[in-house]
Amino acid sequence: MTVRSLFATRLYEAPLGDDDLLADLDQSCRMLAEDDHAGRAWSKAHGYRGYTSYASLADLPYRDPAFGDLVRHLNKHVAAFARDCAFDLGGKKLKLDSLWVNVLKPKGAHSGHIHPHSVVSGTIYIALPEGAAGLKLEDPRLPLMMAAPTRAEDAAEDLRSFVYVTPAQGTILLWESWLRHEVPAGNGKQDRISISFNYR
Repeated sequence: MTVRSLFATRLYEAPLGDDDLLADLDQSCRMLAEDDHAGRAWSKAHGYRGYTSYASLADLPYRDPAFGDLVRHLNKHVAAFARDCAFDLGGKKLKLDSLWVNVLKPKGAHSGHIHPHSVVSGTIYIALPEGAAGLKLEDPRLPLMMAAPTRAEDAAEDLRSFVYVTPAQGTILLWESWLRHEVPAGNGKQDRISISFNYR
Protein backbone atom coordinates (compact mmCIF):
# COMPACT_ATOMS: atom_id res chain seq x y z
CA MET A 1 0.00 0.00 0.00
CA THR A 2 1.20 3.54 -0.81
CA VAL A 3 -0.13 6.80 0.62
CA ARG A 4 1.28 10.08 -0.59
CA SER A 5 0.42 13.75 -0.08
CA LEU A 6 -0.77 15.78 -3.06
CA PHE A 7 -1.21 19.50 -3.78
CA ALA A 8 1.16 20.92 -1.19
CA THR A 9 0.53 24.29 0.45
CA ARG A 10 3.87 25.90 1.17
CA LEU A 11 4.82 28.26 4.01
CA TYR A 12 8.20 29.99 3.85
CA GLU A 13 9.89 31.06 7.08
CA ALA A 14 13.23 32.85 7.43
CA PRO A 15 14.86 35.42 9.71
CA LEU A 16 15.45 38.95 8.47
CA GLY A 17 18.96 38.67 9.91
CA ASP A 18 19.51 42.42 10.36
CA ASP A 19 19.00 43.58 13.96
CA ASP A 20 19.80 47.22 13.18
CA LEU A 21 17.18 47.35 10.43
CA LEU A 22 14.67 45.61 12.70
CA ALA A 23 15.22 48.31 15.35
CA ASP A 24 14.81 51.06 12.73
CA LEU A 25 11.58 49.49 11.48
CA ASP A 26 10.24 49.22 15.03
CA GLN A 27 10.86 52.93 15.57
CA SER A 28 9.34 53.86 12.18
CA CYS A 29 6.20 51.76 12.77
CA ARG A 30 5.60 53.31 16.19
CA MET A 31 6.14 56.80 14.78
CA LEU A 32 3.66 56.17 11.96
CA ALA A 33 1.08 54.93 14.47
CA GLU A 34 1.38 58.30 16.22
CA ASP A 35 1.63 60.62 13.21
CA ASP A 36 -0.56 59.06 10.48
CA HIS A 37 -3.89 60.69 11.35
CA ALA A 38 -5.62 59.34 8.23
CA GLY A 39 -4.55 55.79 9.08
CA ARG A 40 -5.67 56.17 12.67
CA ALA A 41 -9.04 57.51 11.54
CA TRP A 42 -9.49 54.62 9.06
CA SER A 43 -8.57 52.09 11.75
CA LYS A 44 -11.08 53.57 14.16
CA ALA A 45 -13.85 53.72 11.54
CA HIS A 46 -13.29 50.07 10.59
CA GLY A 47 -12.99 48.66 14.10
CA TYR A 48 -9.29 47.85 13.83
CA ARG A 49 -7.98 47.58 17.37
CA GLY A 50 -4.82 49.63 16.94
CA TYR A 51 -3.35 51.19 13.82
CA THR A 52 -2.77 50.16 10.22
CA SER A 53 -1.41 52.15 7.30
CA TYR A 54 -3.24 49.81 4.90
CA ALA A 55 -5.62 52.49 3.55
CA SER A 56 -3.58 55.63 4.16
CA LEU A 57 0.04 55.28 3.00
CA ALA A 58 1.05 53.63 -0.28
CA ASP A 59 4.63 54.94 -0.49
CA LEU A 60 6.41 53.62 2.61
CA PRO A 61 9.51 52.31 0.74
CA TYR A 62 10.04 55.81 -0.68
CA ARG A 63 8.98 57.71 2.43
CA ASP A 64 11.36 55.99 4.86
CA PRO A 65 14.78 54.44 4.02
CA ALA A 66 14.21 51.61 6.53
CA PHE A 67 11.24 50.38 4.48
CA GLY A 68 13.29 50.69 1.29
CA ASP A 69 15.99 48.50 2.87
CA LEU A 70 13.33 46.02 3.96
CA VAL A 71 12.01 45.71 0.41
CA ARG A 72 15.50 44.84 -0.86
CA HIS A 73 15.59 41.98 1.67
CA LEU A 74 12.03 40.88 0.85
CA ASN A 75 12.73 40.78 -2.90
CA LYS A 76 15.38 38.09 -2.31
CA HIS A 77 13.15 36.03 -0.02
CA VAL A 78 10.18 36.22 -2.40
CA ALA A 79 12.40 35.17 -5.33
CA ALA A 80 13.58 32.14 -3.32
CA PHE A 81 10.00 31.23 -2.41
CA ALA A 82 8.89 31.57 -6.05
CA ARG A 83 11.63 29.12 -7.07
CA ASP A 84 10.56 26.69 -4.34
CA CYS A 85 6.96 26.89 -5.59
CA ALA A 86 8.19 26.14 -9.14
CA PHE A 87 6.42 29.22 -10.52
CA ASP A 88 6.93 29.66 -14.28
CA LEU A 89 7.32 33.43 -14.45
CA GLY A 90 8.57 33.52 -18.03
CA GLY A 91 11.88 35.08 -17.02
CA LYS A 92 10.20 37.86 -15.04
CA LYS A 93 10.28 38.53 -11.29
CA LEU A 94 7.47 39.02 -8.81
CA LYS A 95 7.15 42.69 -7.92
CA LEU A 96 6.07 44.41 -4.71
CA ASP A 97 2.48 45.59 -5.03
CA SER A 98 1.71 46.90 -1.56
CA LEU A 99 3.24 47.13 1.90
CA TRP A 100 1.64 48.34 5.13
CA VAL A 101 2.21 48.60 8.89
CA ASN A 102 0.04 46.91 11.54
CA VAL A 103 0.17 47.89 15.20
CA LEU A 104 -2.34 45.72 17.06
CA LYS A 105 -3.26 46.61 20.61
CA PRO A 106 -3.37 43.83 23.23
CA LYS A 107 -6.25 41.40 22.51
CA GLY A 108 -6.63 42.85 19.01
CA ALA A 109 -7.38 40.43 16.18
CA HIS A 110 -7.75 40.39 12.41
CA SER A 111 -10.43 38.08 10.98
CA GLY A 112 -9.86 35.42 8.32
CA HIS A 113 -9.13 36.71 4.82
CA ILE A 114 -7.16 36.20 1.61
CA HIS A 115 -5.25 38.73 -0.55
CA PRO A 116 -6.90 38.83 -4.00
CA HIS A 117 -5.00 39.91 -7.13
CA SER A 118 -1.61 38.95 -5.64
CA VAL A 119 0.67 35.94 -6.05
CA VAL A 120 2.66 35.94 -2.81
CA SER A 121 1.74 37.59 0.48
CA GLY A 122 3.67 37.79 3.69
CA THR A 123 4.42 39.40 7.00
CA ILE A 124 7.53 40.31 8.93
CA TYR A 125 7.19 40.37 12.71
CA ILE A 126 8.72 43.51 14.18
CA ALA A 127 7.49 43.08 17.76
CA LEU A 128 5.73 39.98 19.03
CA PRO A 129 5.52 40.28 22.83
CA GLU A 130 4.95 37.24 25.01
CA GLY A 131 1.33 36.10 24.78
CA ALA A 132 0.68 37.87 21.46
CA ALA A 133 -0.80 35.71 18.69
CA GLY A 134 1.11 34.88 15.54
CA LEU A 135 -0.75 33.63 12.48
CA LYS A 136 -3.55 31.08 11.99
CA LEU A 137 -3.55 29.39 8.58
CA GLU A 138 -6.58 27.52 7.22
CA ASP A 139 -6.52 24.36 5.10
CA PRO A 140 -7.77 25.61 1.69
CA ARG A 141 -9.78 22.38 1.25
CA LEU A 142 -11.89 23.09 4.33
CA PRO A 143 -15.01 24.36 2.48
CA LEU A 144 -15.04 21.12 0.44
CA MET A 145 -14.76 18.63 3.28
CA MET A 146 -18.51 18.40 3.96
CA ALA A 147 -18.96 15.29 6.15
CA ALA A 148 -15.26 14.73 6.89
CA PRO A 149 -14.58 13.94 10.58
CA THR A 150 -12.39 16.20 12.67
CA ARG A 151 -8.69 15.36 12.92
CA ALA A 152 -7.08 13.78 15.96
CA GLU A 153 -5.33 16.22 18.29
CA ASP A 154 -1.95 14.68 17.50
CA ALA A 155 -2.46 14.73 13.70
CA ALA A 156 0.58 15.63 11.62
CA GLU A 157 0.78 19.32 10.72
CA ASP A 158 -0.06 18.69 7.04
CA LEU A 159 -3.31 16.95 8.05
CA ARG A 160 -4.67 19.62 10.38
CA SER A 161 -7.50 21.96 9.45
CA PHE A 162 -5.71 24.92 11.04
CA VAL A 163 -2.03 25.54 11.68
CA TYR A 164 -0.88 28.14 14.19
CA VAL A 165 2.51 29.77 13.68
CA THR A 166 4.05 31.95 16.38
CA PRO A 167 7.34 33.15 14.91
CA ALA A 168 10.20 34.91 16.64
CA GLN A 169 10.69 38.65 16.30
CA GLY A 170 12.35 39.42 12.96
CA THR A 171 10.83 36.43 11.16
CA ILE A 172 9.55 36.68 7.59
CA LEU A 173 6.62 34.44 6.63
CA LEU A 174 5.53 34.02 3.00
CA TRP A 175 2.59 32.12 1.51
CA GLU A 176 0.56 32.06 -1.69
CA SER A 177 -2.01 34.84 -1.57
CA TRP A 178 -5.05 32.54 -1.92
CA LEU A 179 -4.29 30.93 1.46
CA ARG A 180 -6.84 32.07 4.04
CA HIS A 181 -5.27 33.33 7.26
CA GLU A 182 -6.08 35.39 10.33
CA VAL A 183 -4.57 36.88 13.48
CA PRO A 184 -6.31 35.48 16.57
CA ALA A 185 -6.65 37.61 19.69
CA GLY A 186 -3.70 37.02 21.99
CA ASN A 187 -2.99 37.63 25.66
CA GLY A 188 0.01 39.91 25.27
CA LYS A 189 0.33 43.05 27.35
CA GLN A 190 2.10 45.13 24.68
CA ASP A 191 1.50 46.08 21.04
CA ARG A 192 2.06 43.47 18.35
CA ILE A 193 3.84 45.11 15.40
CA SER A 194 4.12 43.63 11.93
CA ILE A 195 4.60 44.76 8.35
CA SER A 196 2.52 42.96 5.72
CA PHE A 197 2.97 42.98 1.97
CA ASN A 198 1.80 41.58 -1.38
CA TYR A 199 3.76 40.68 -4.52
CA ARG A 200 2.17 40.40 -7.96
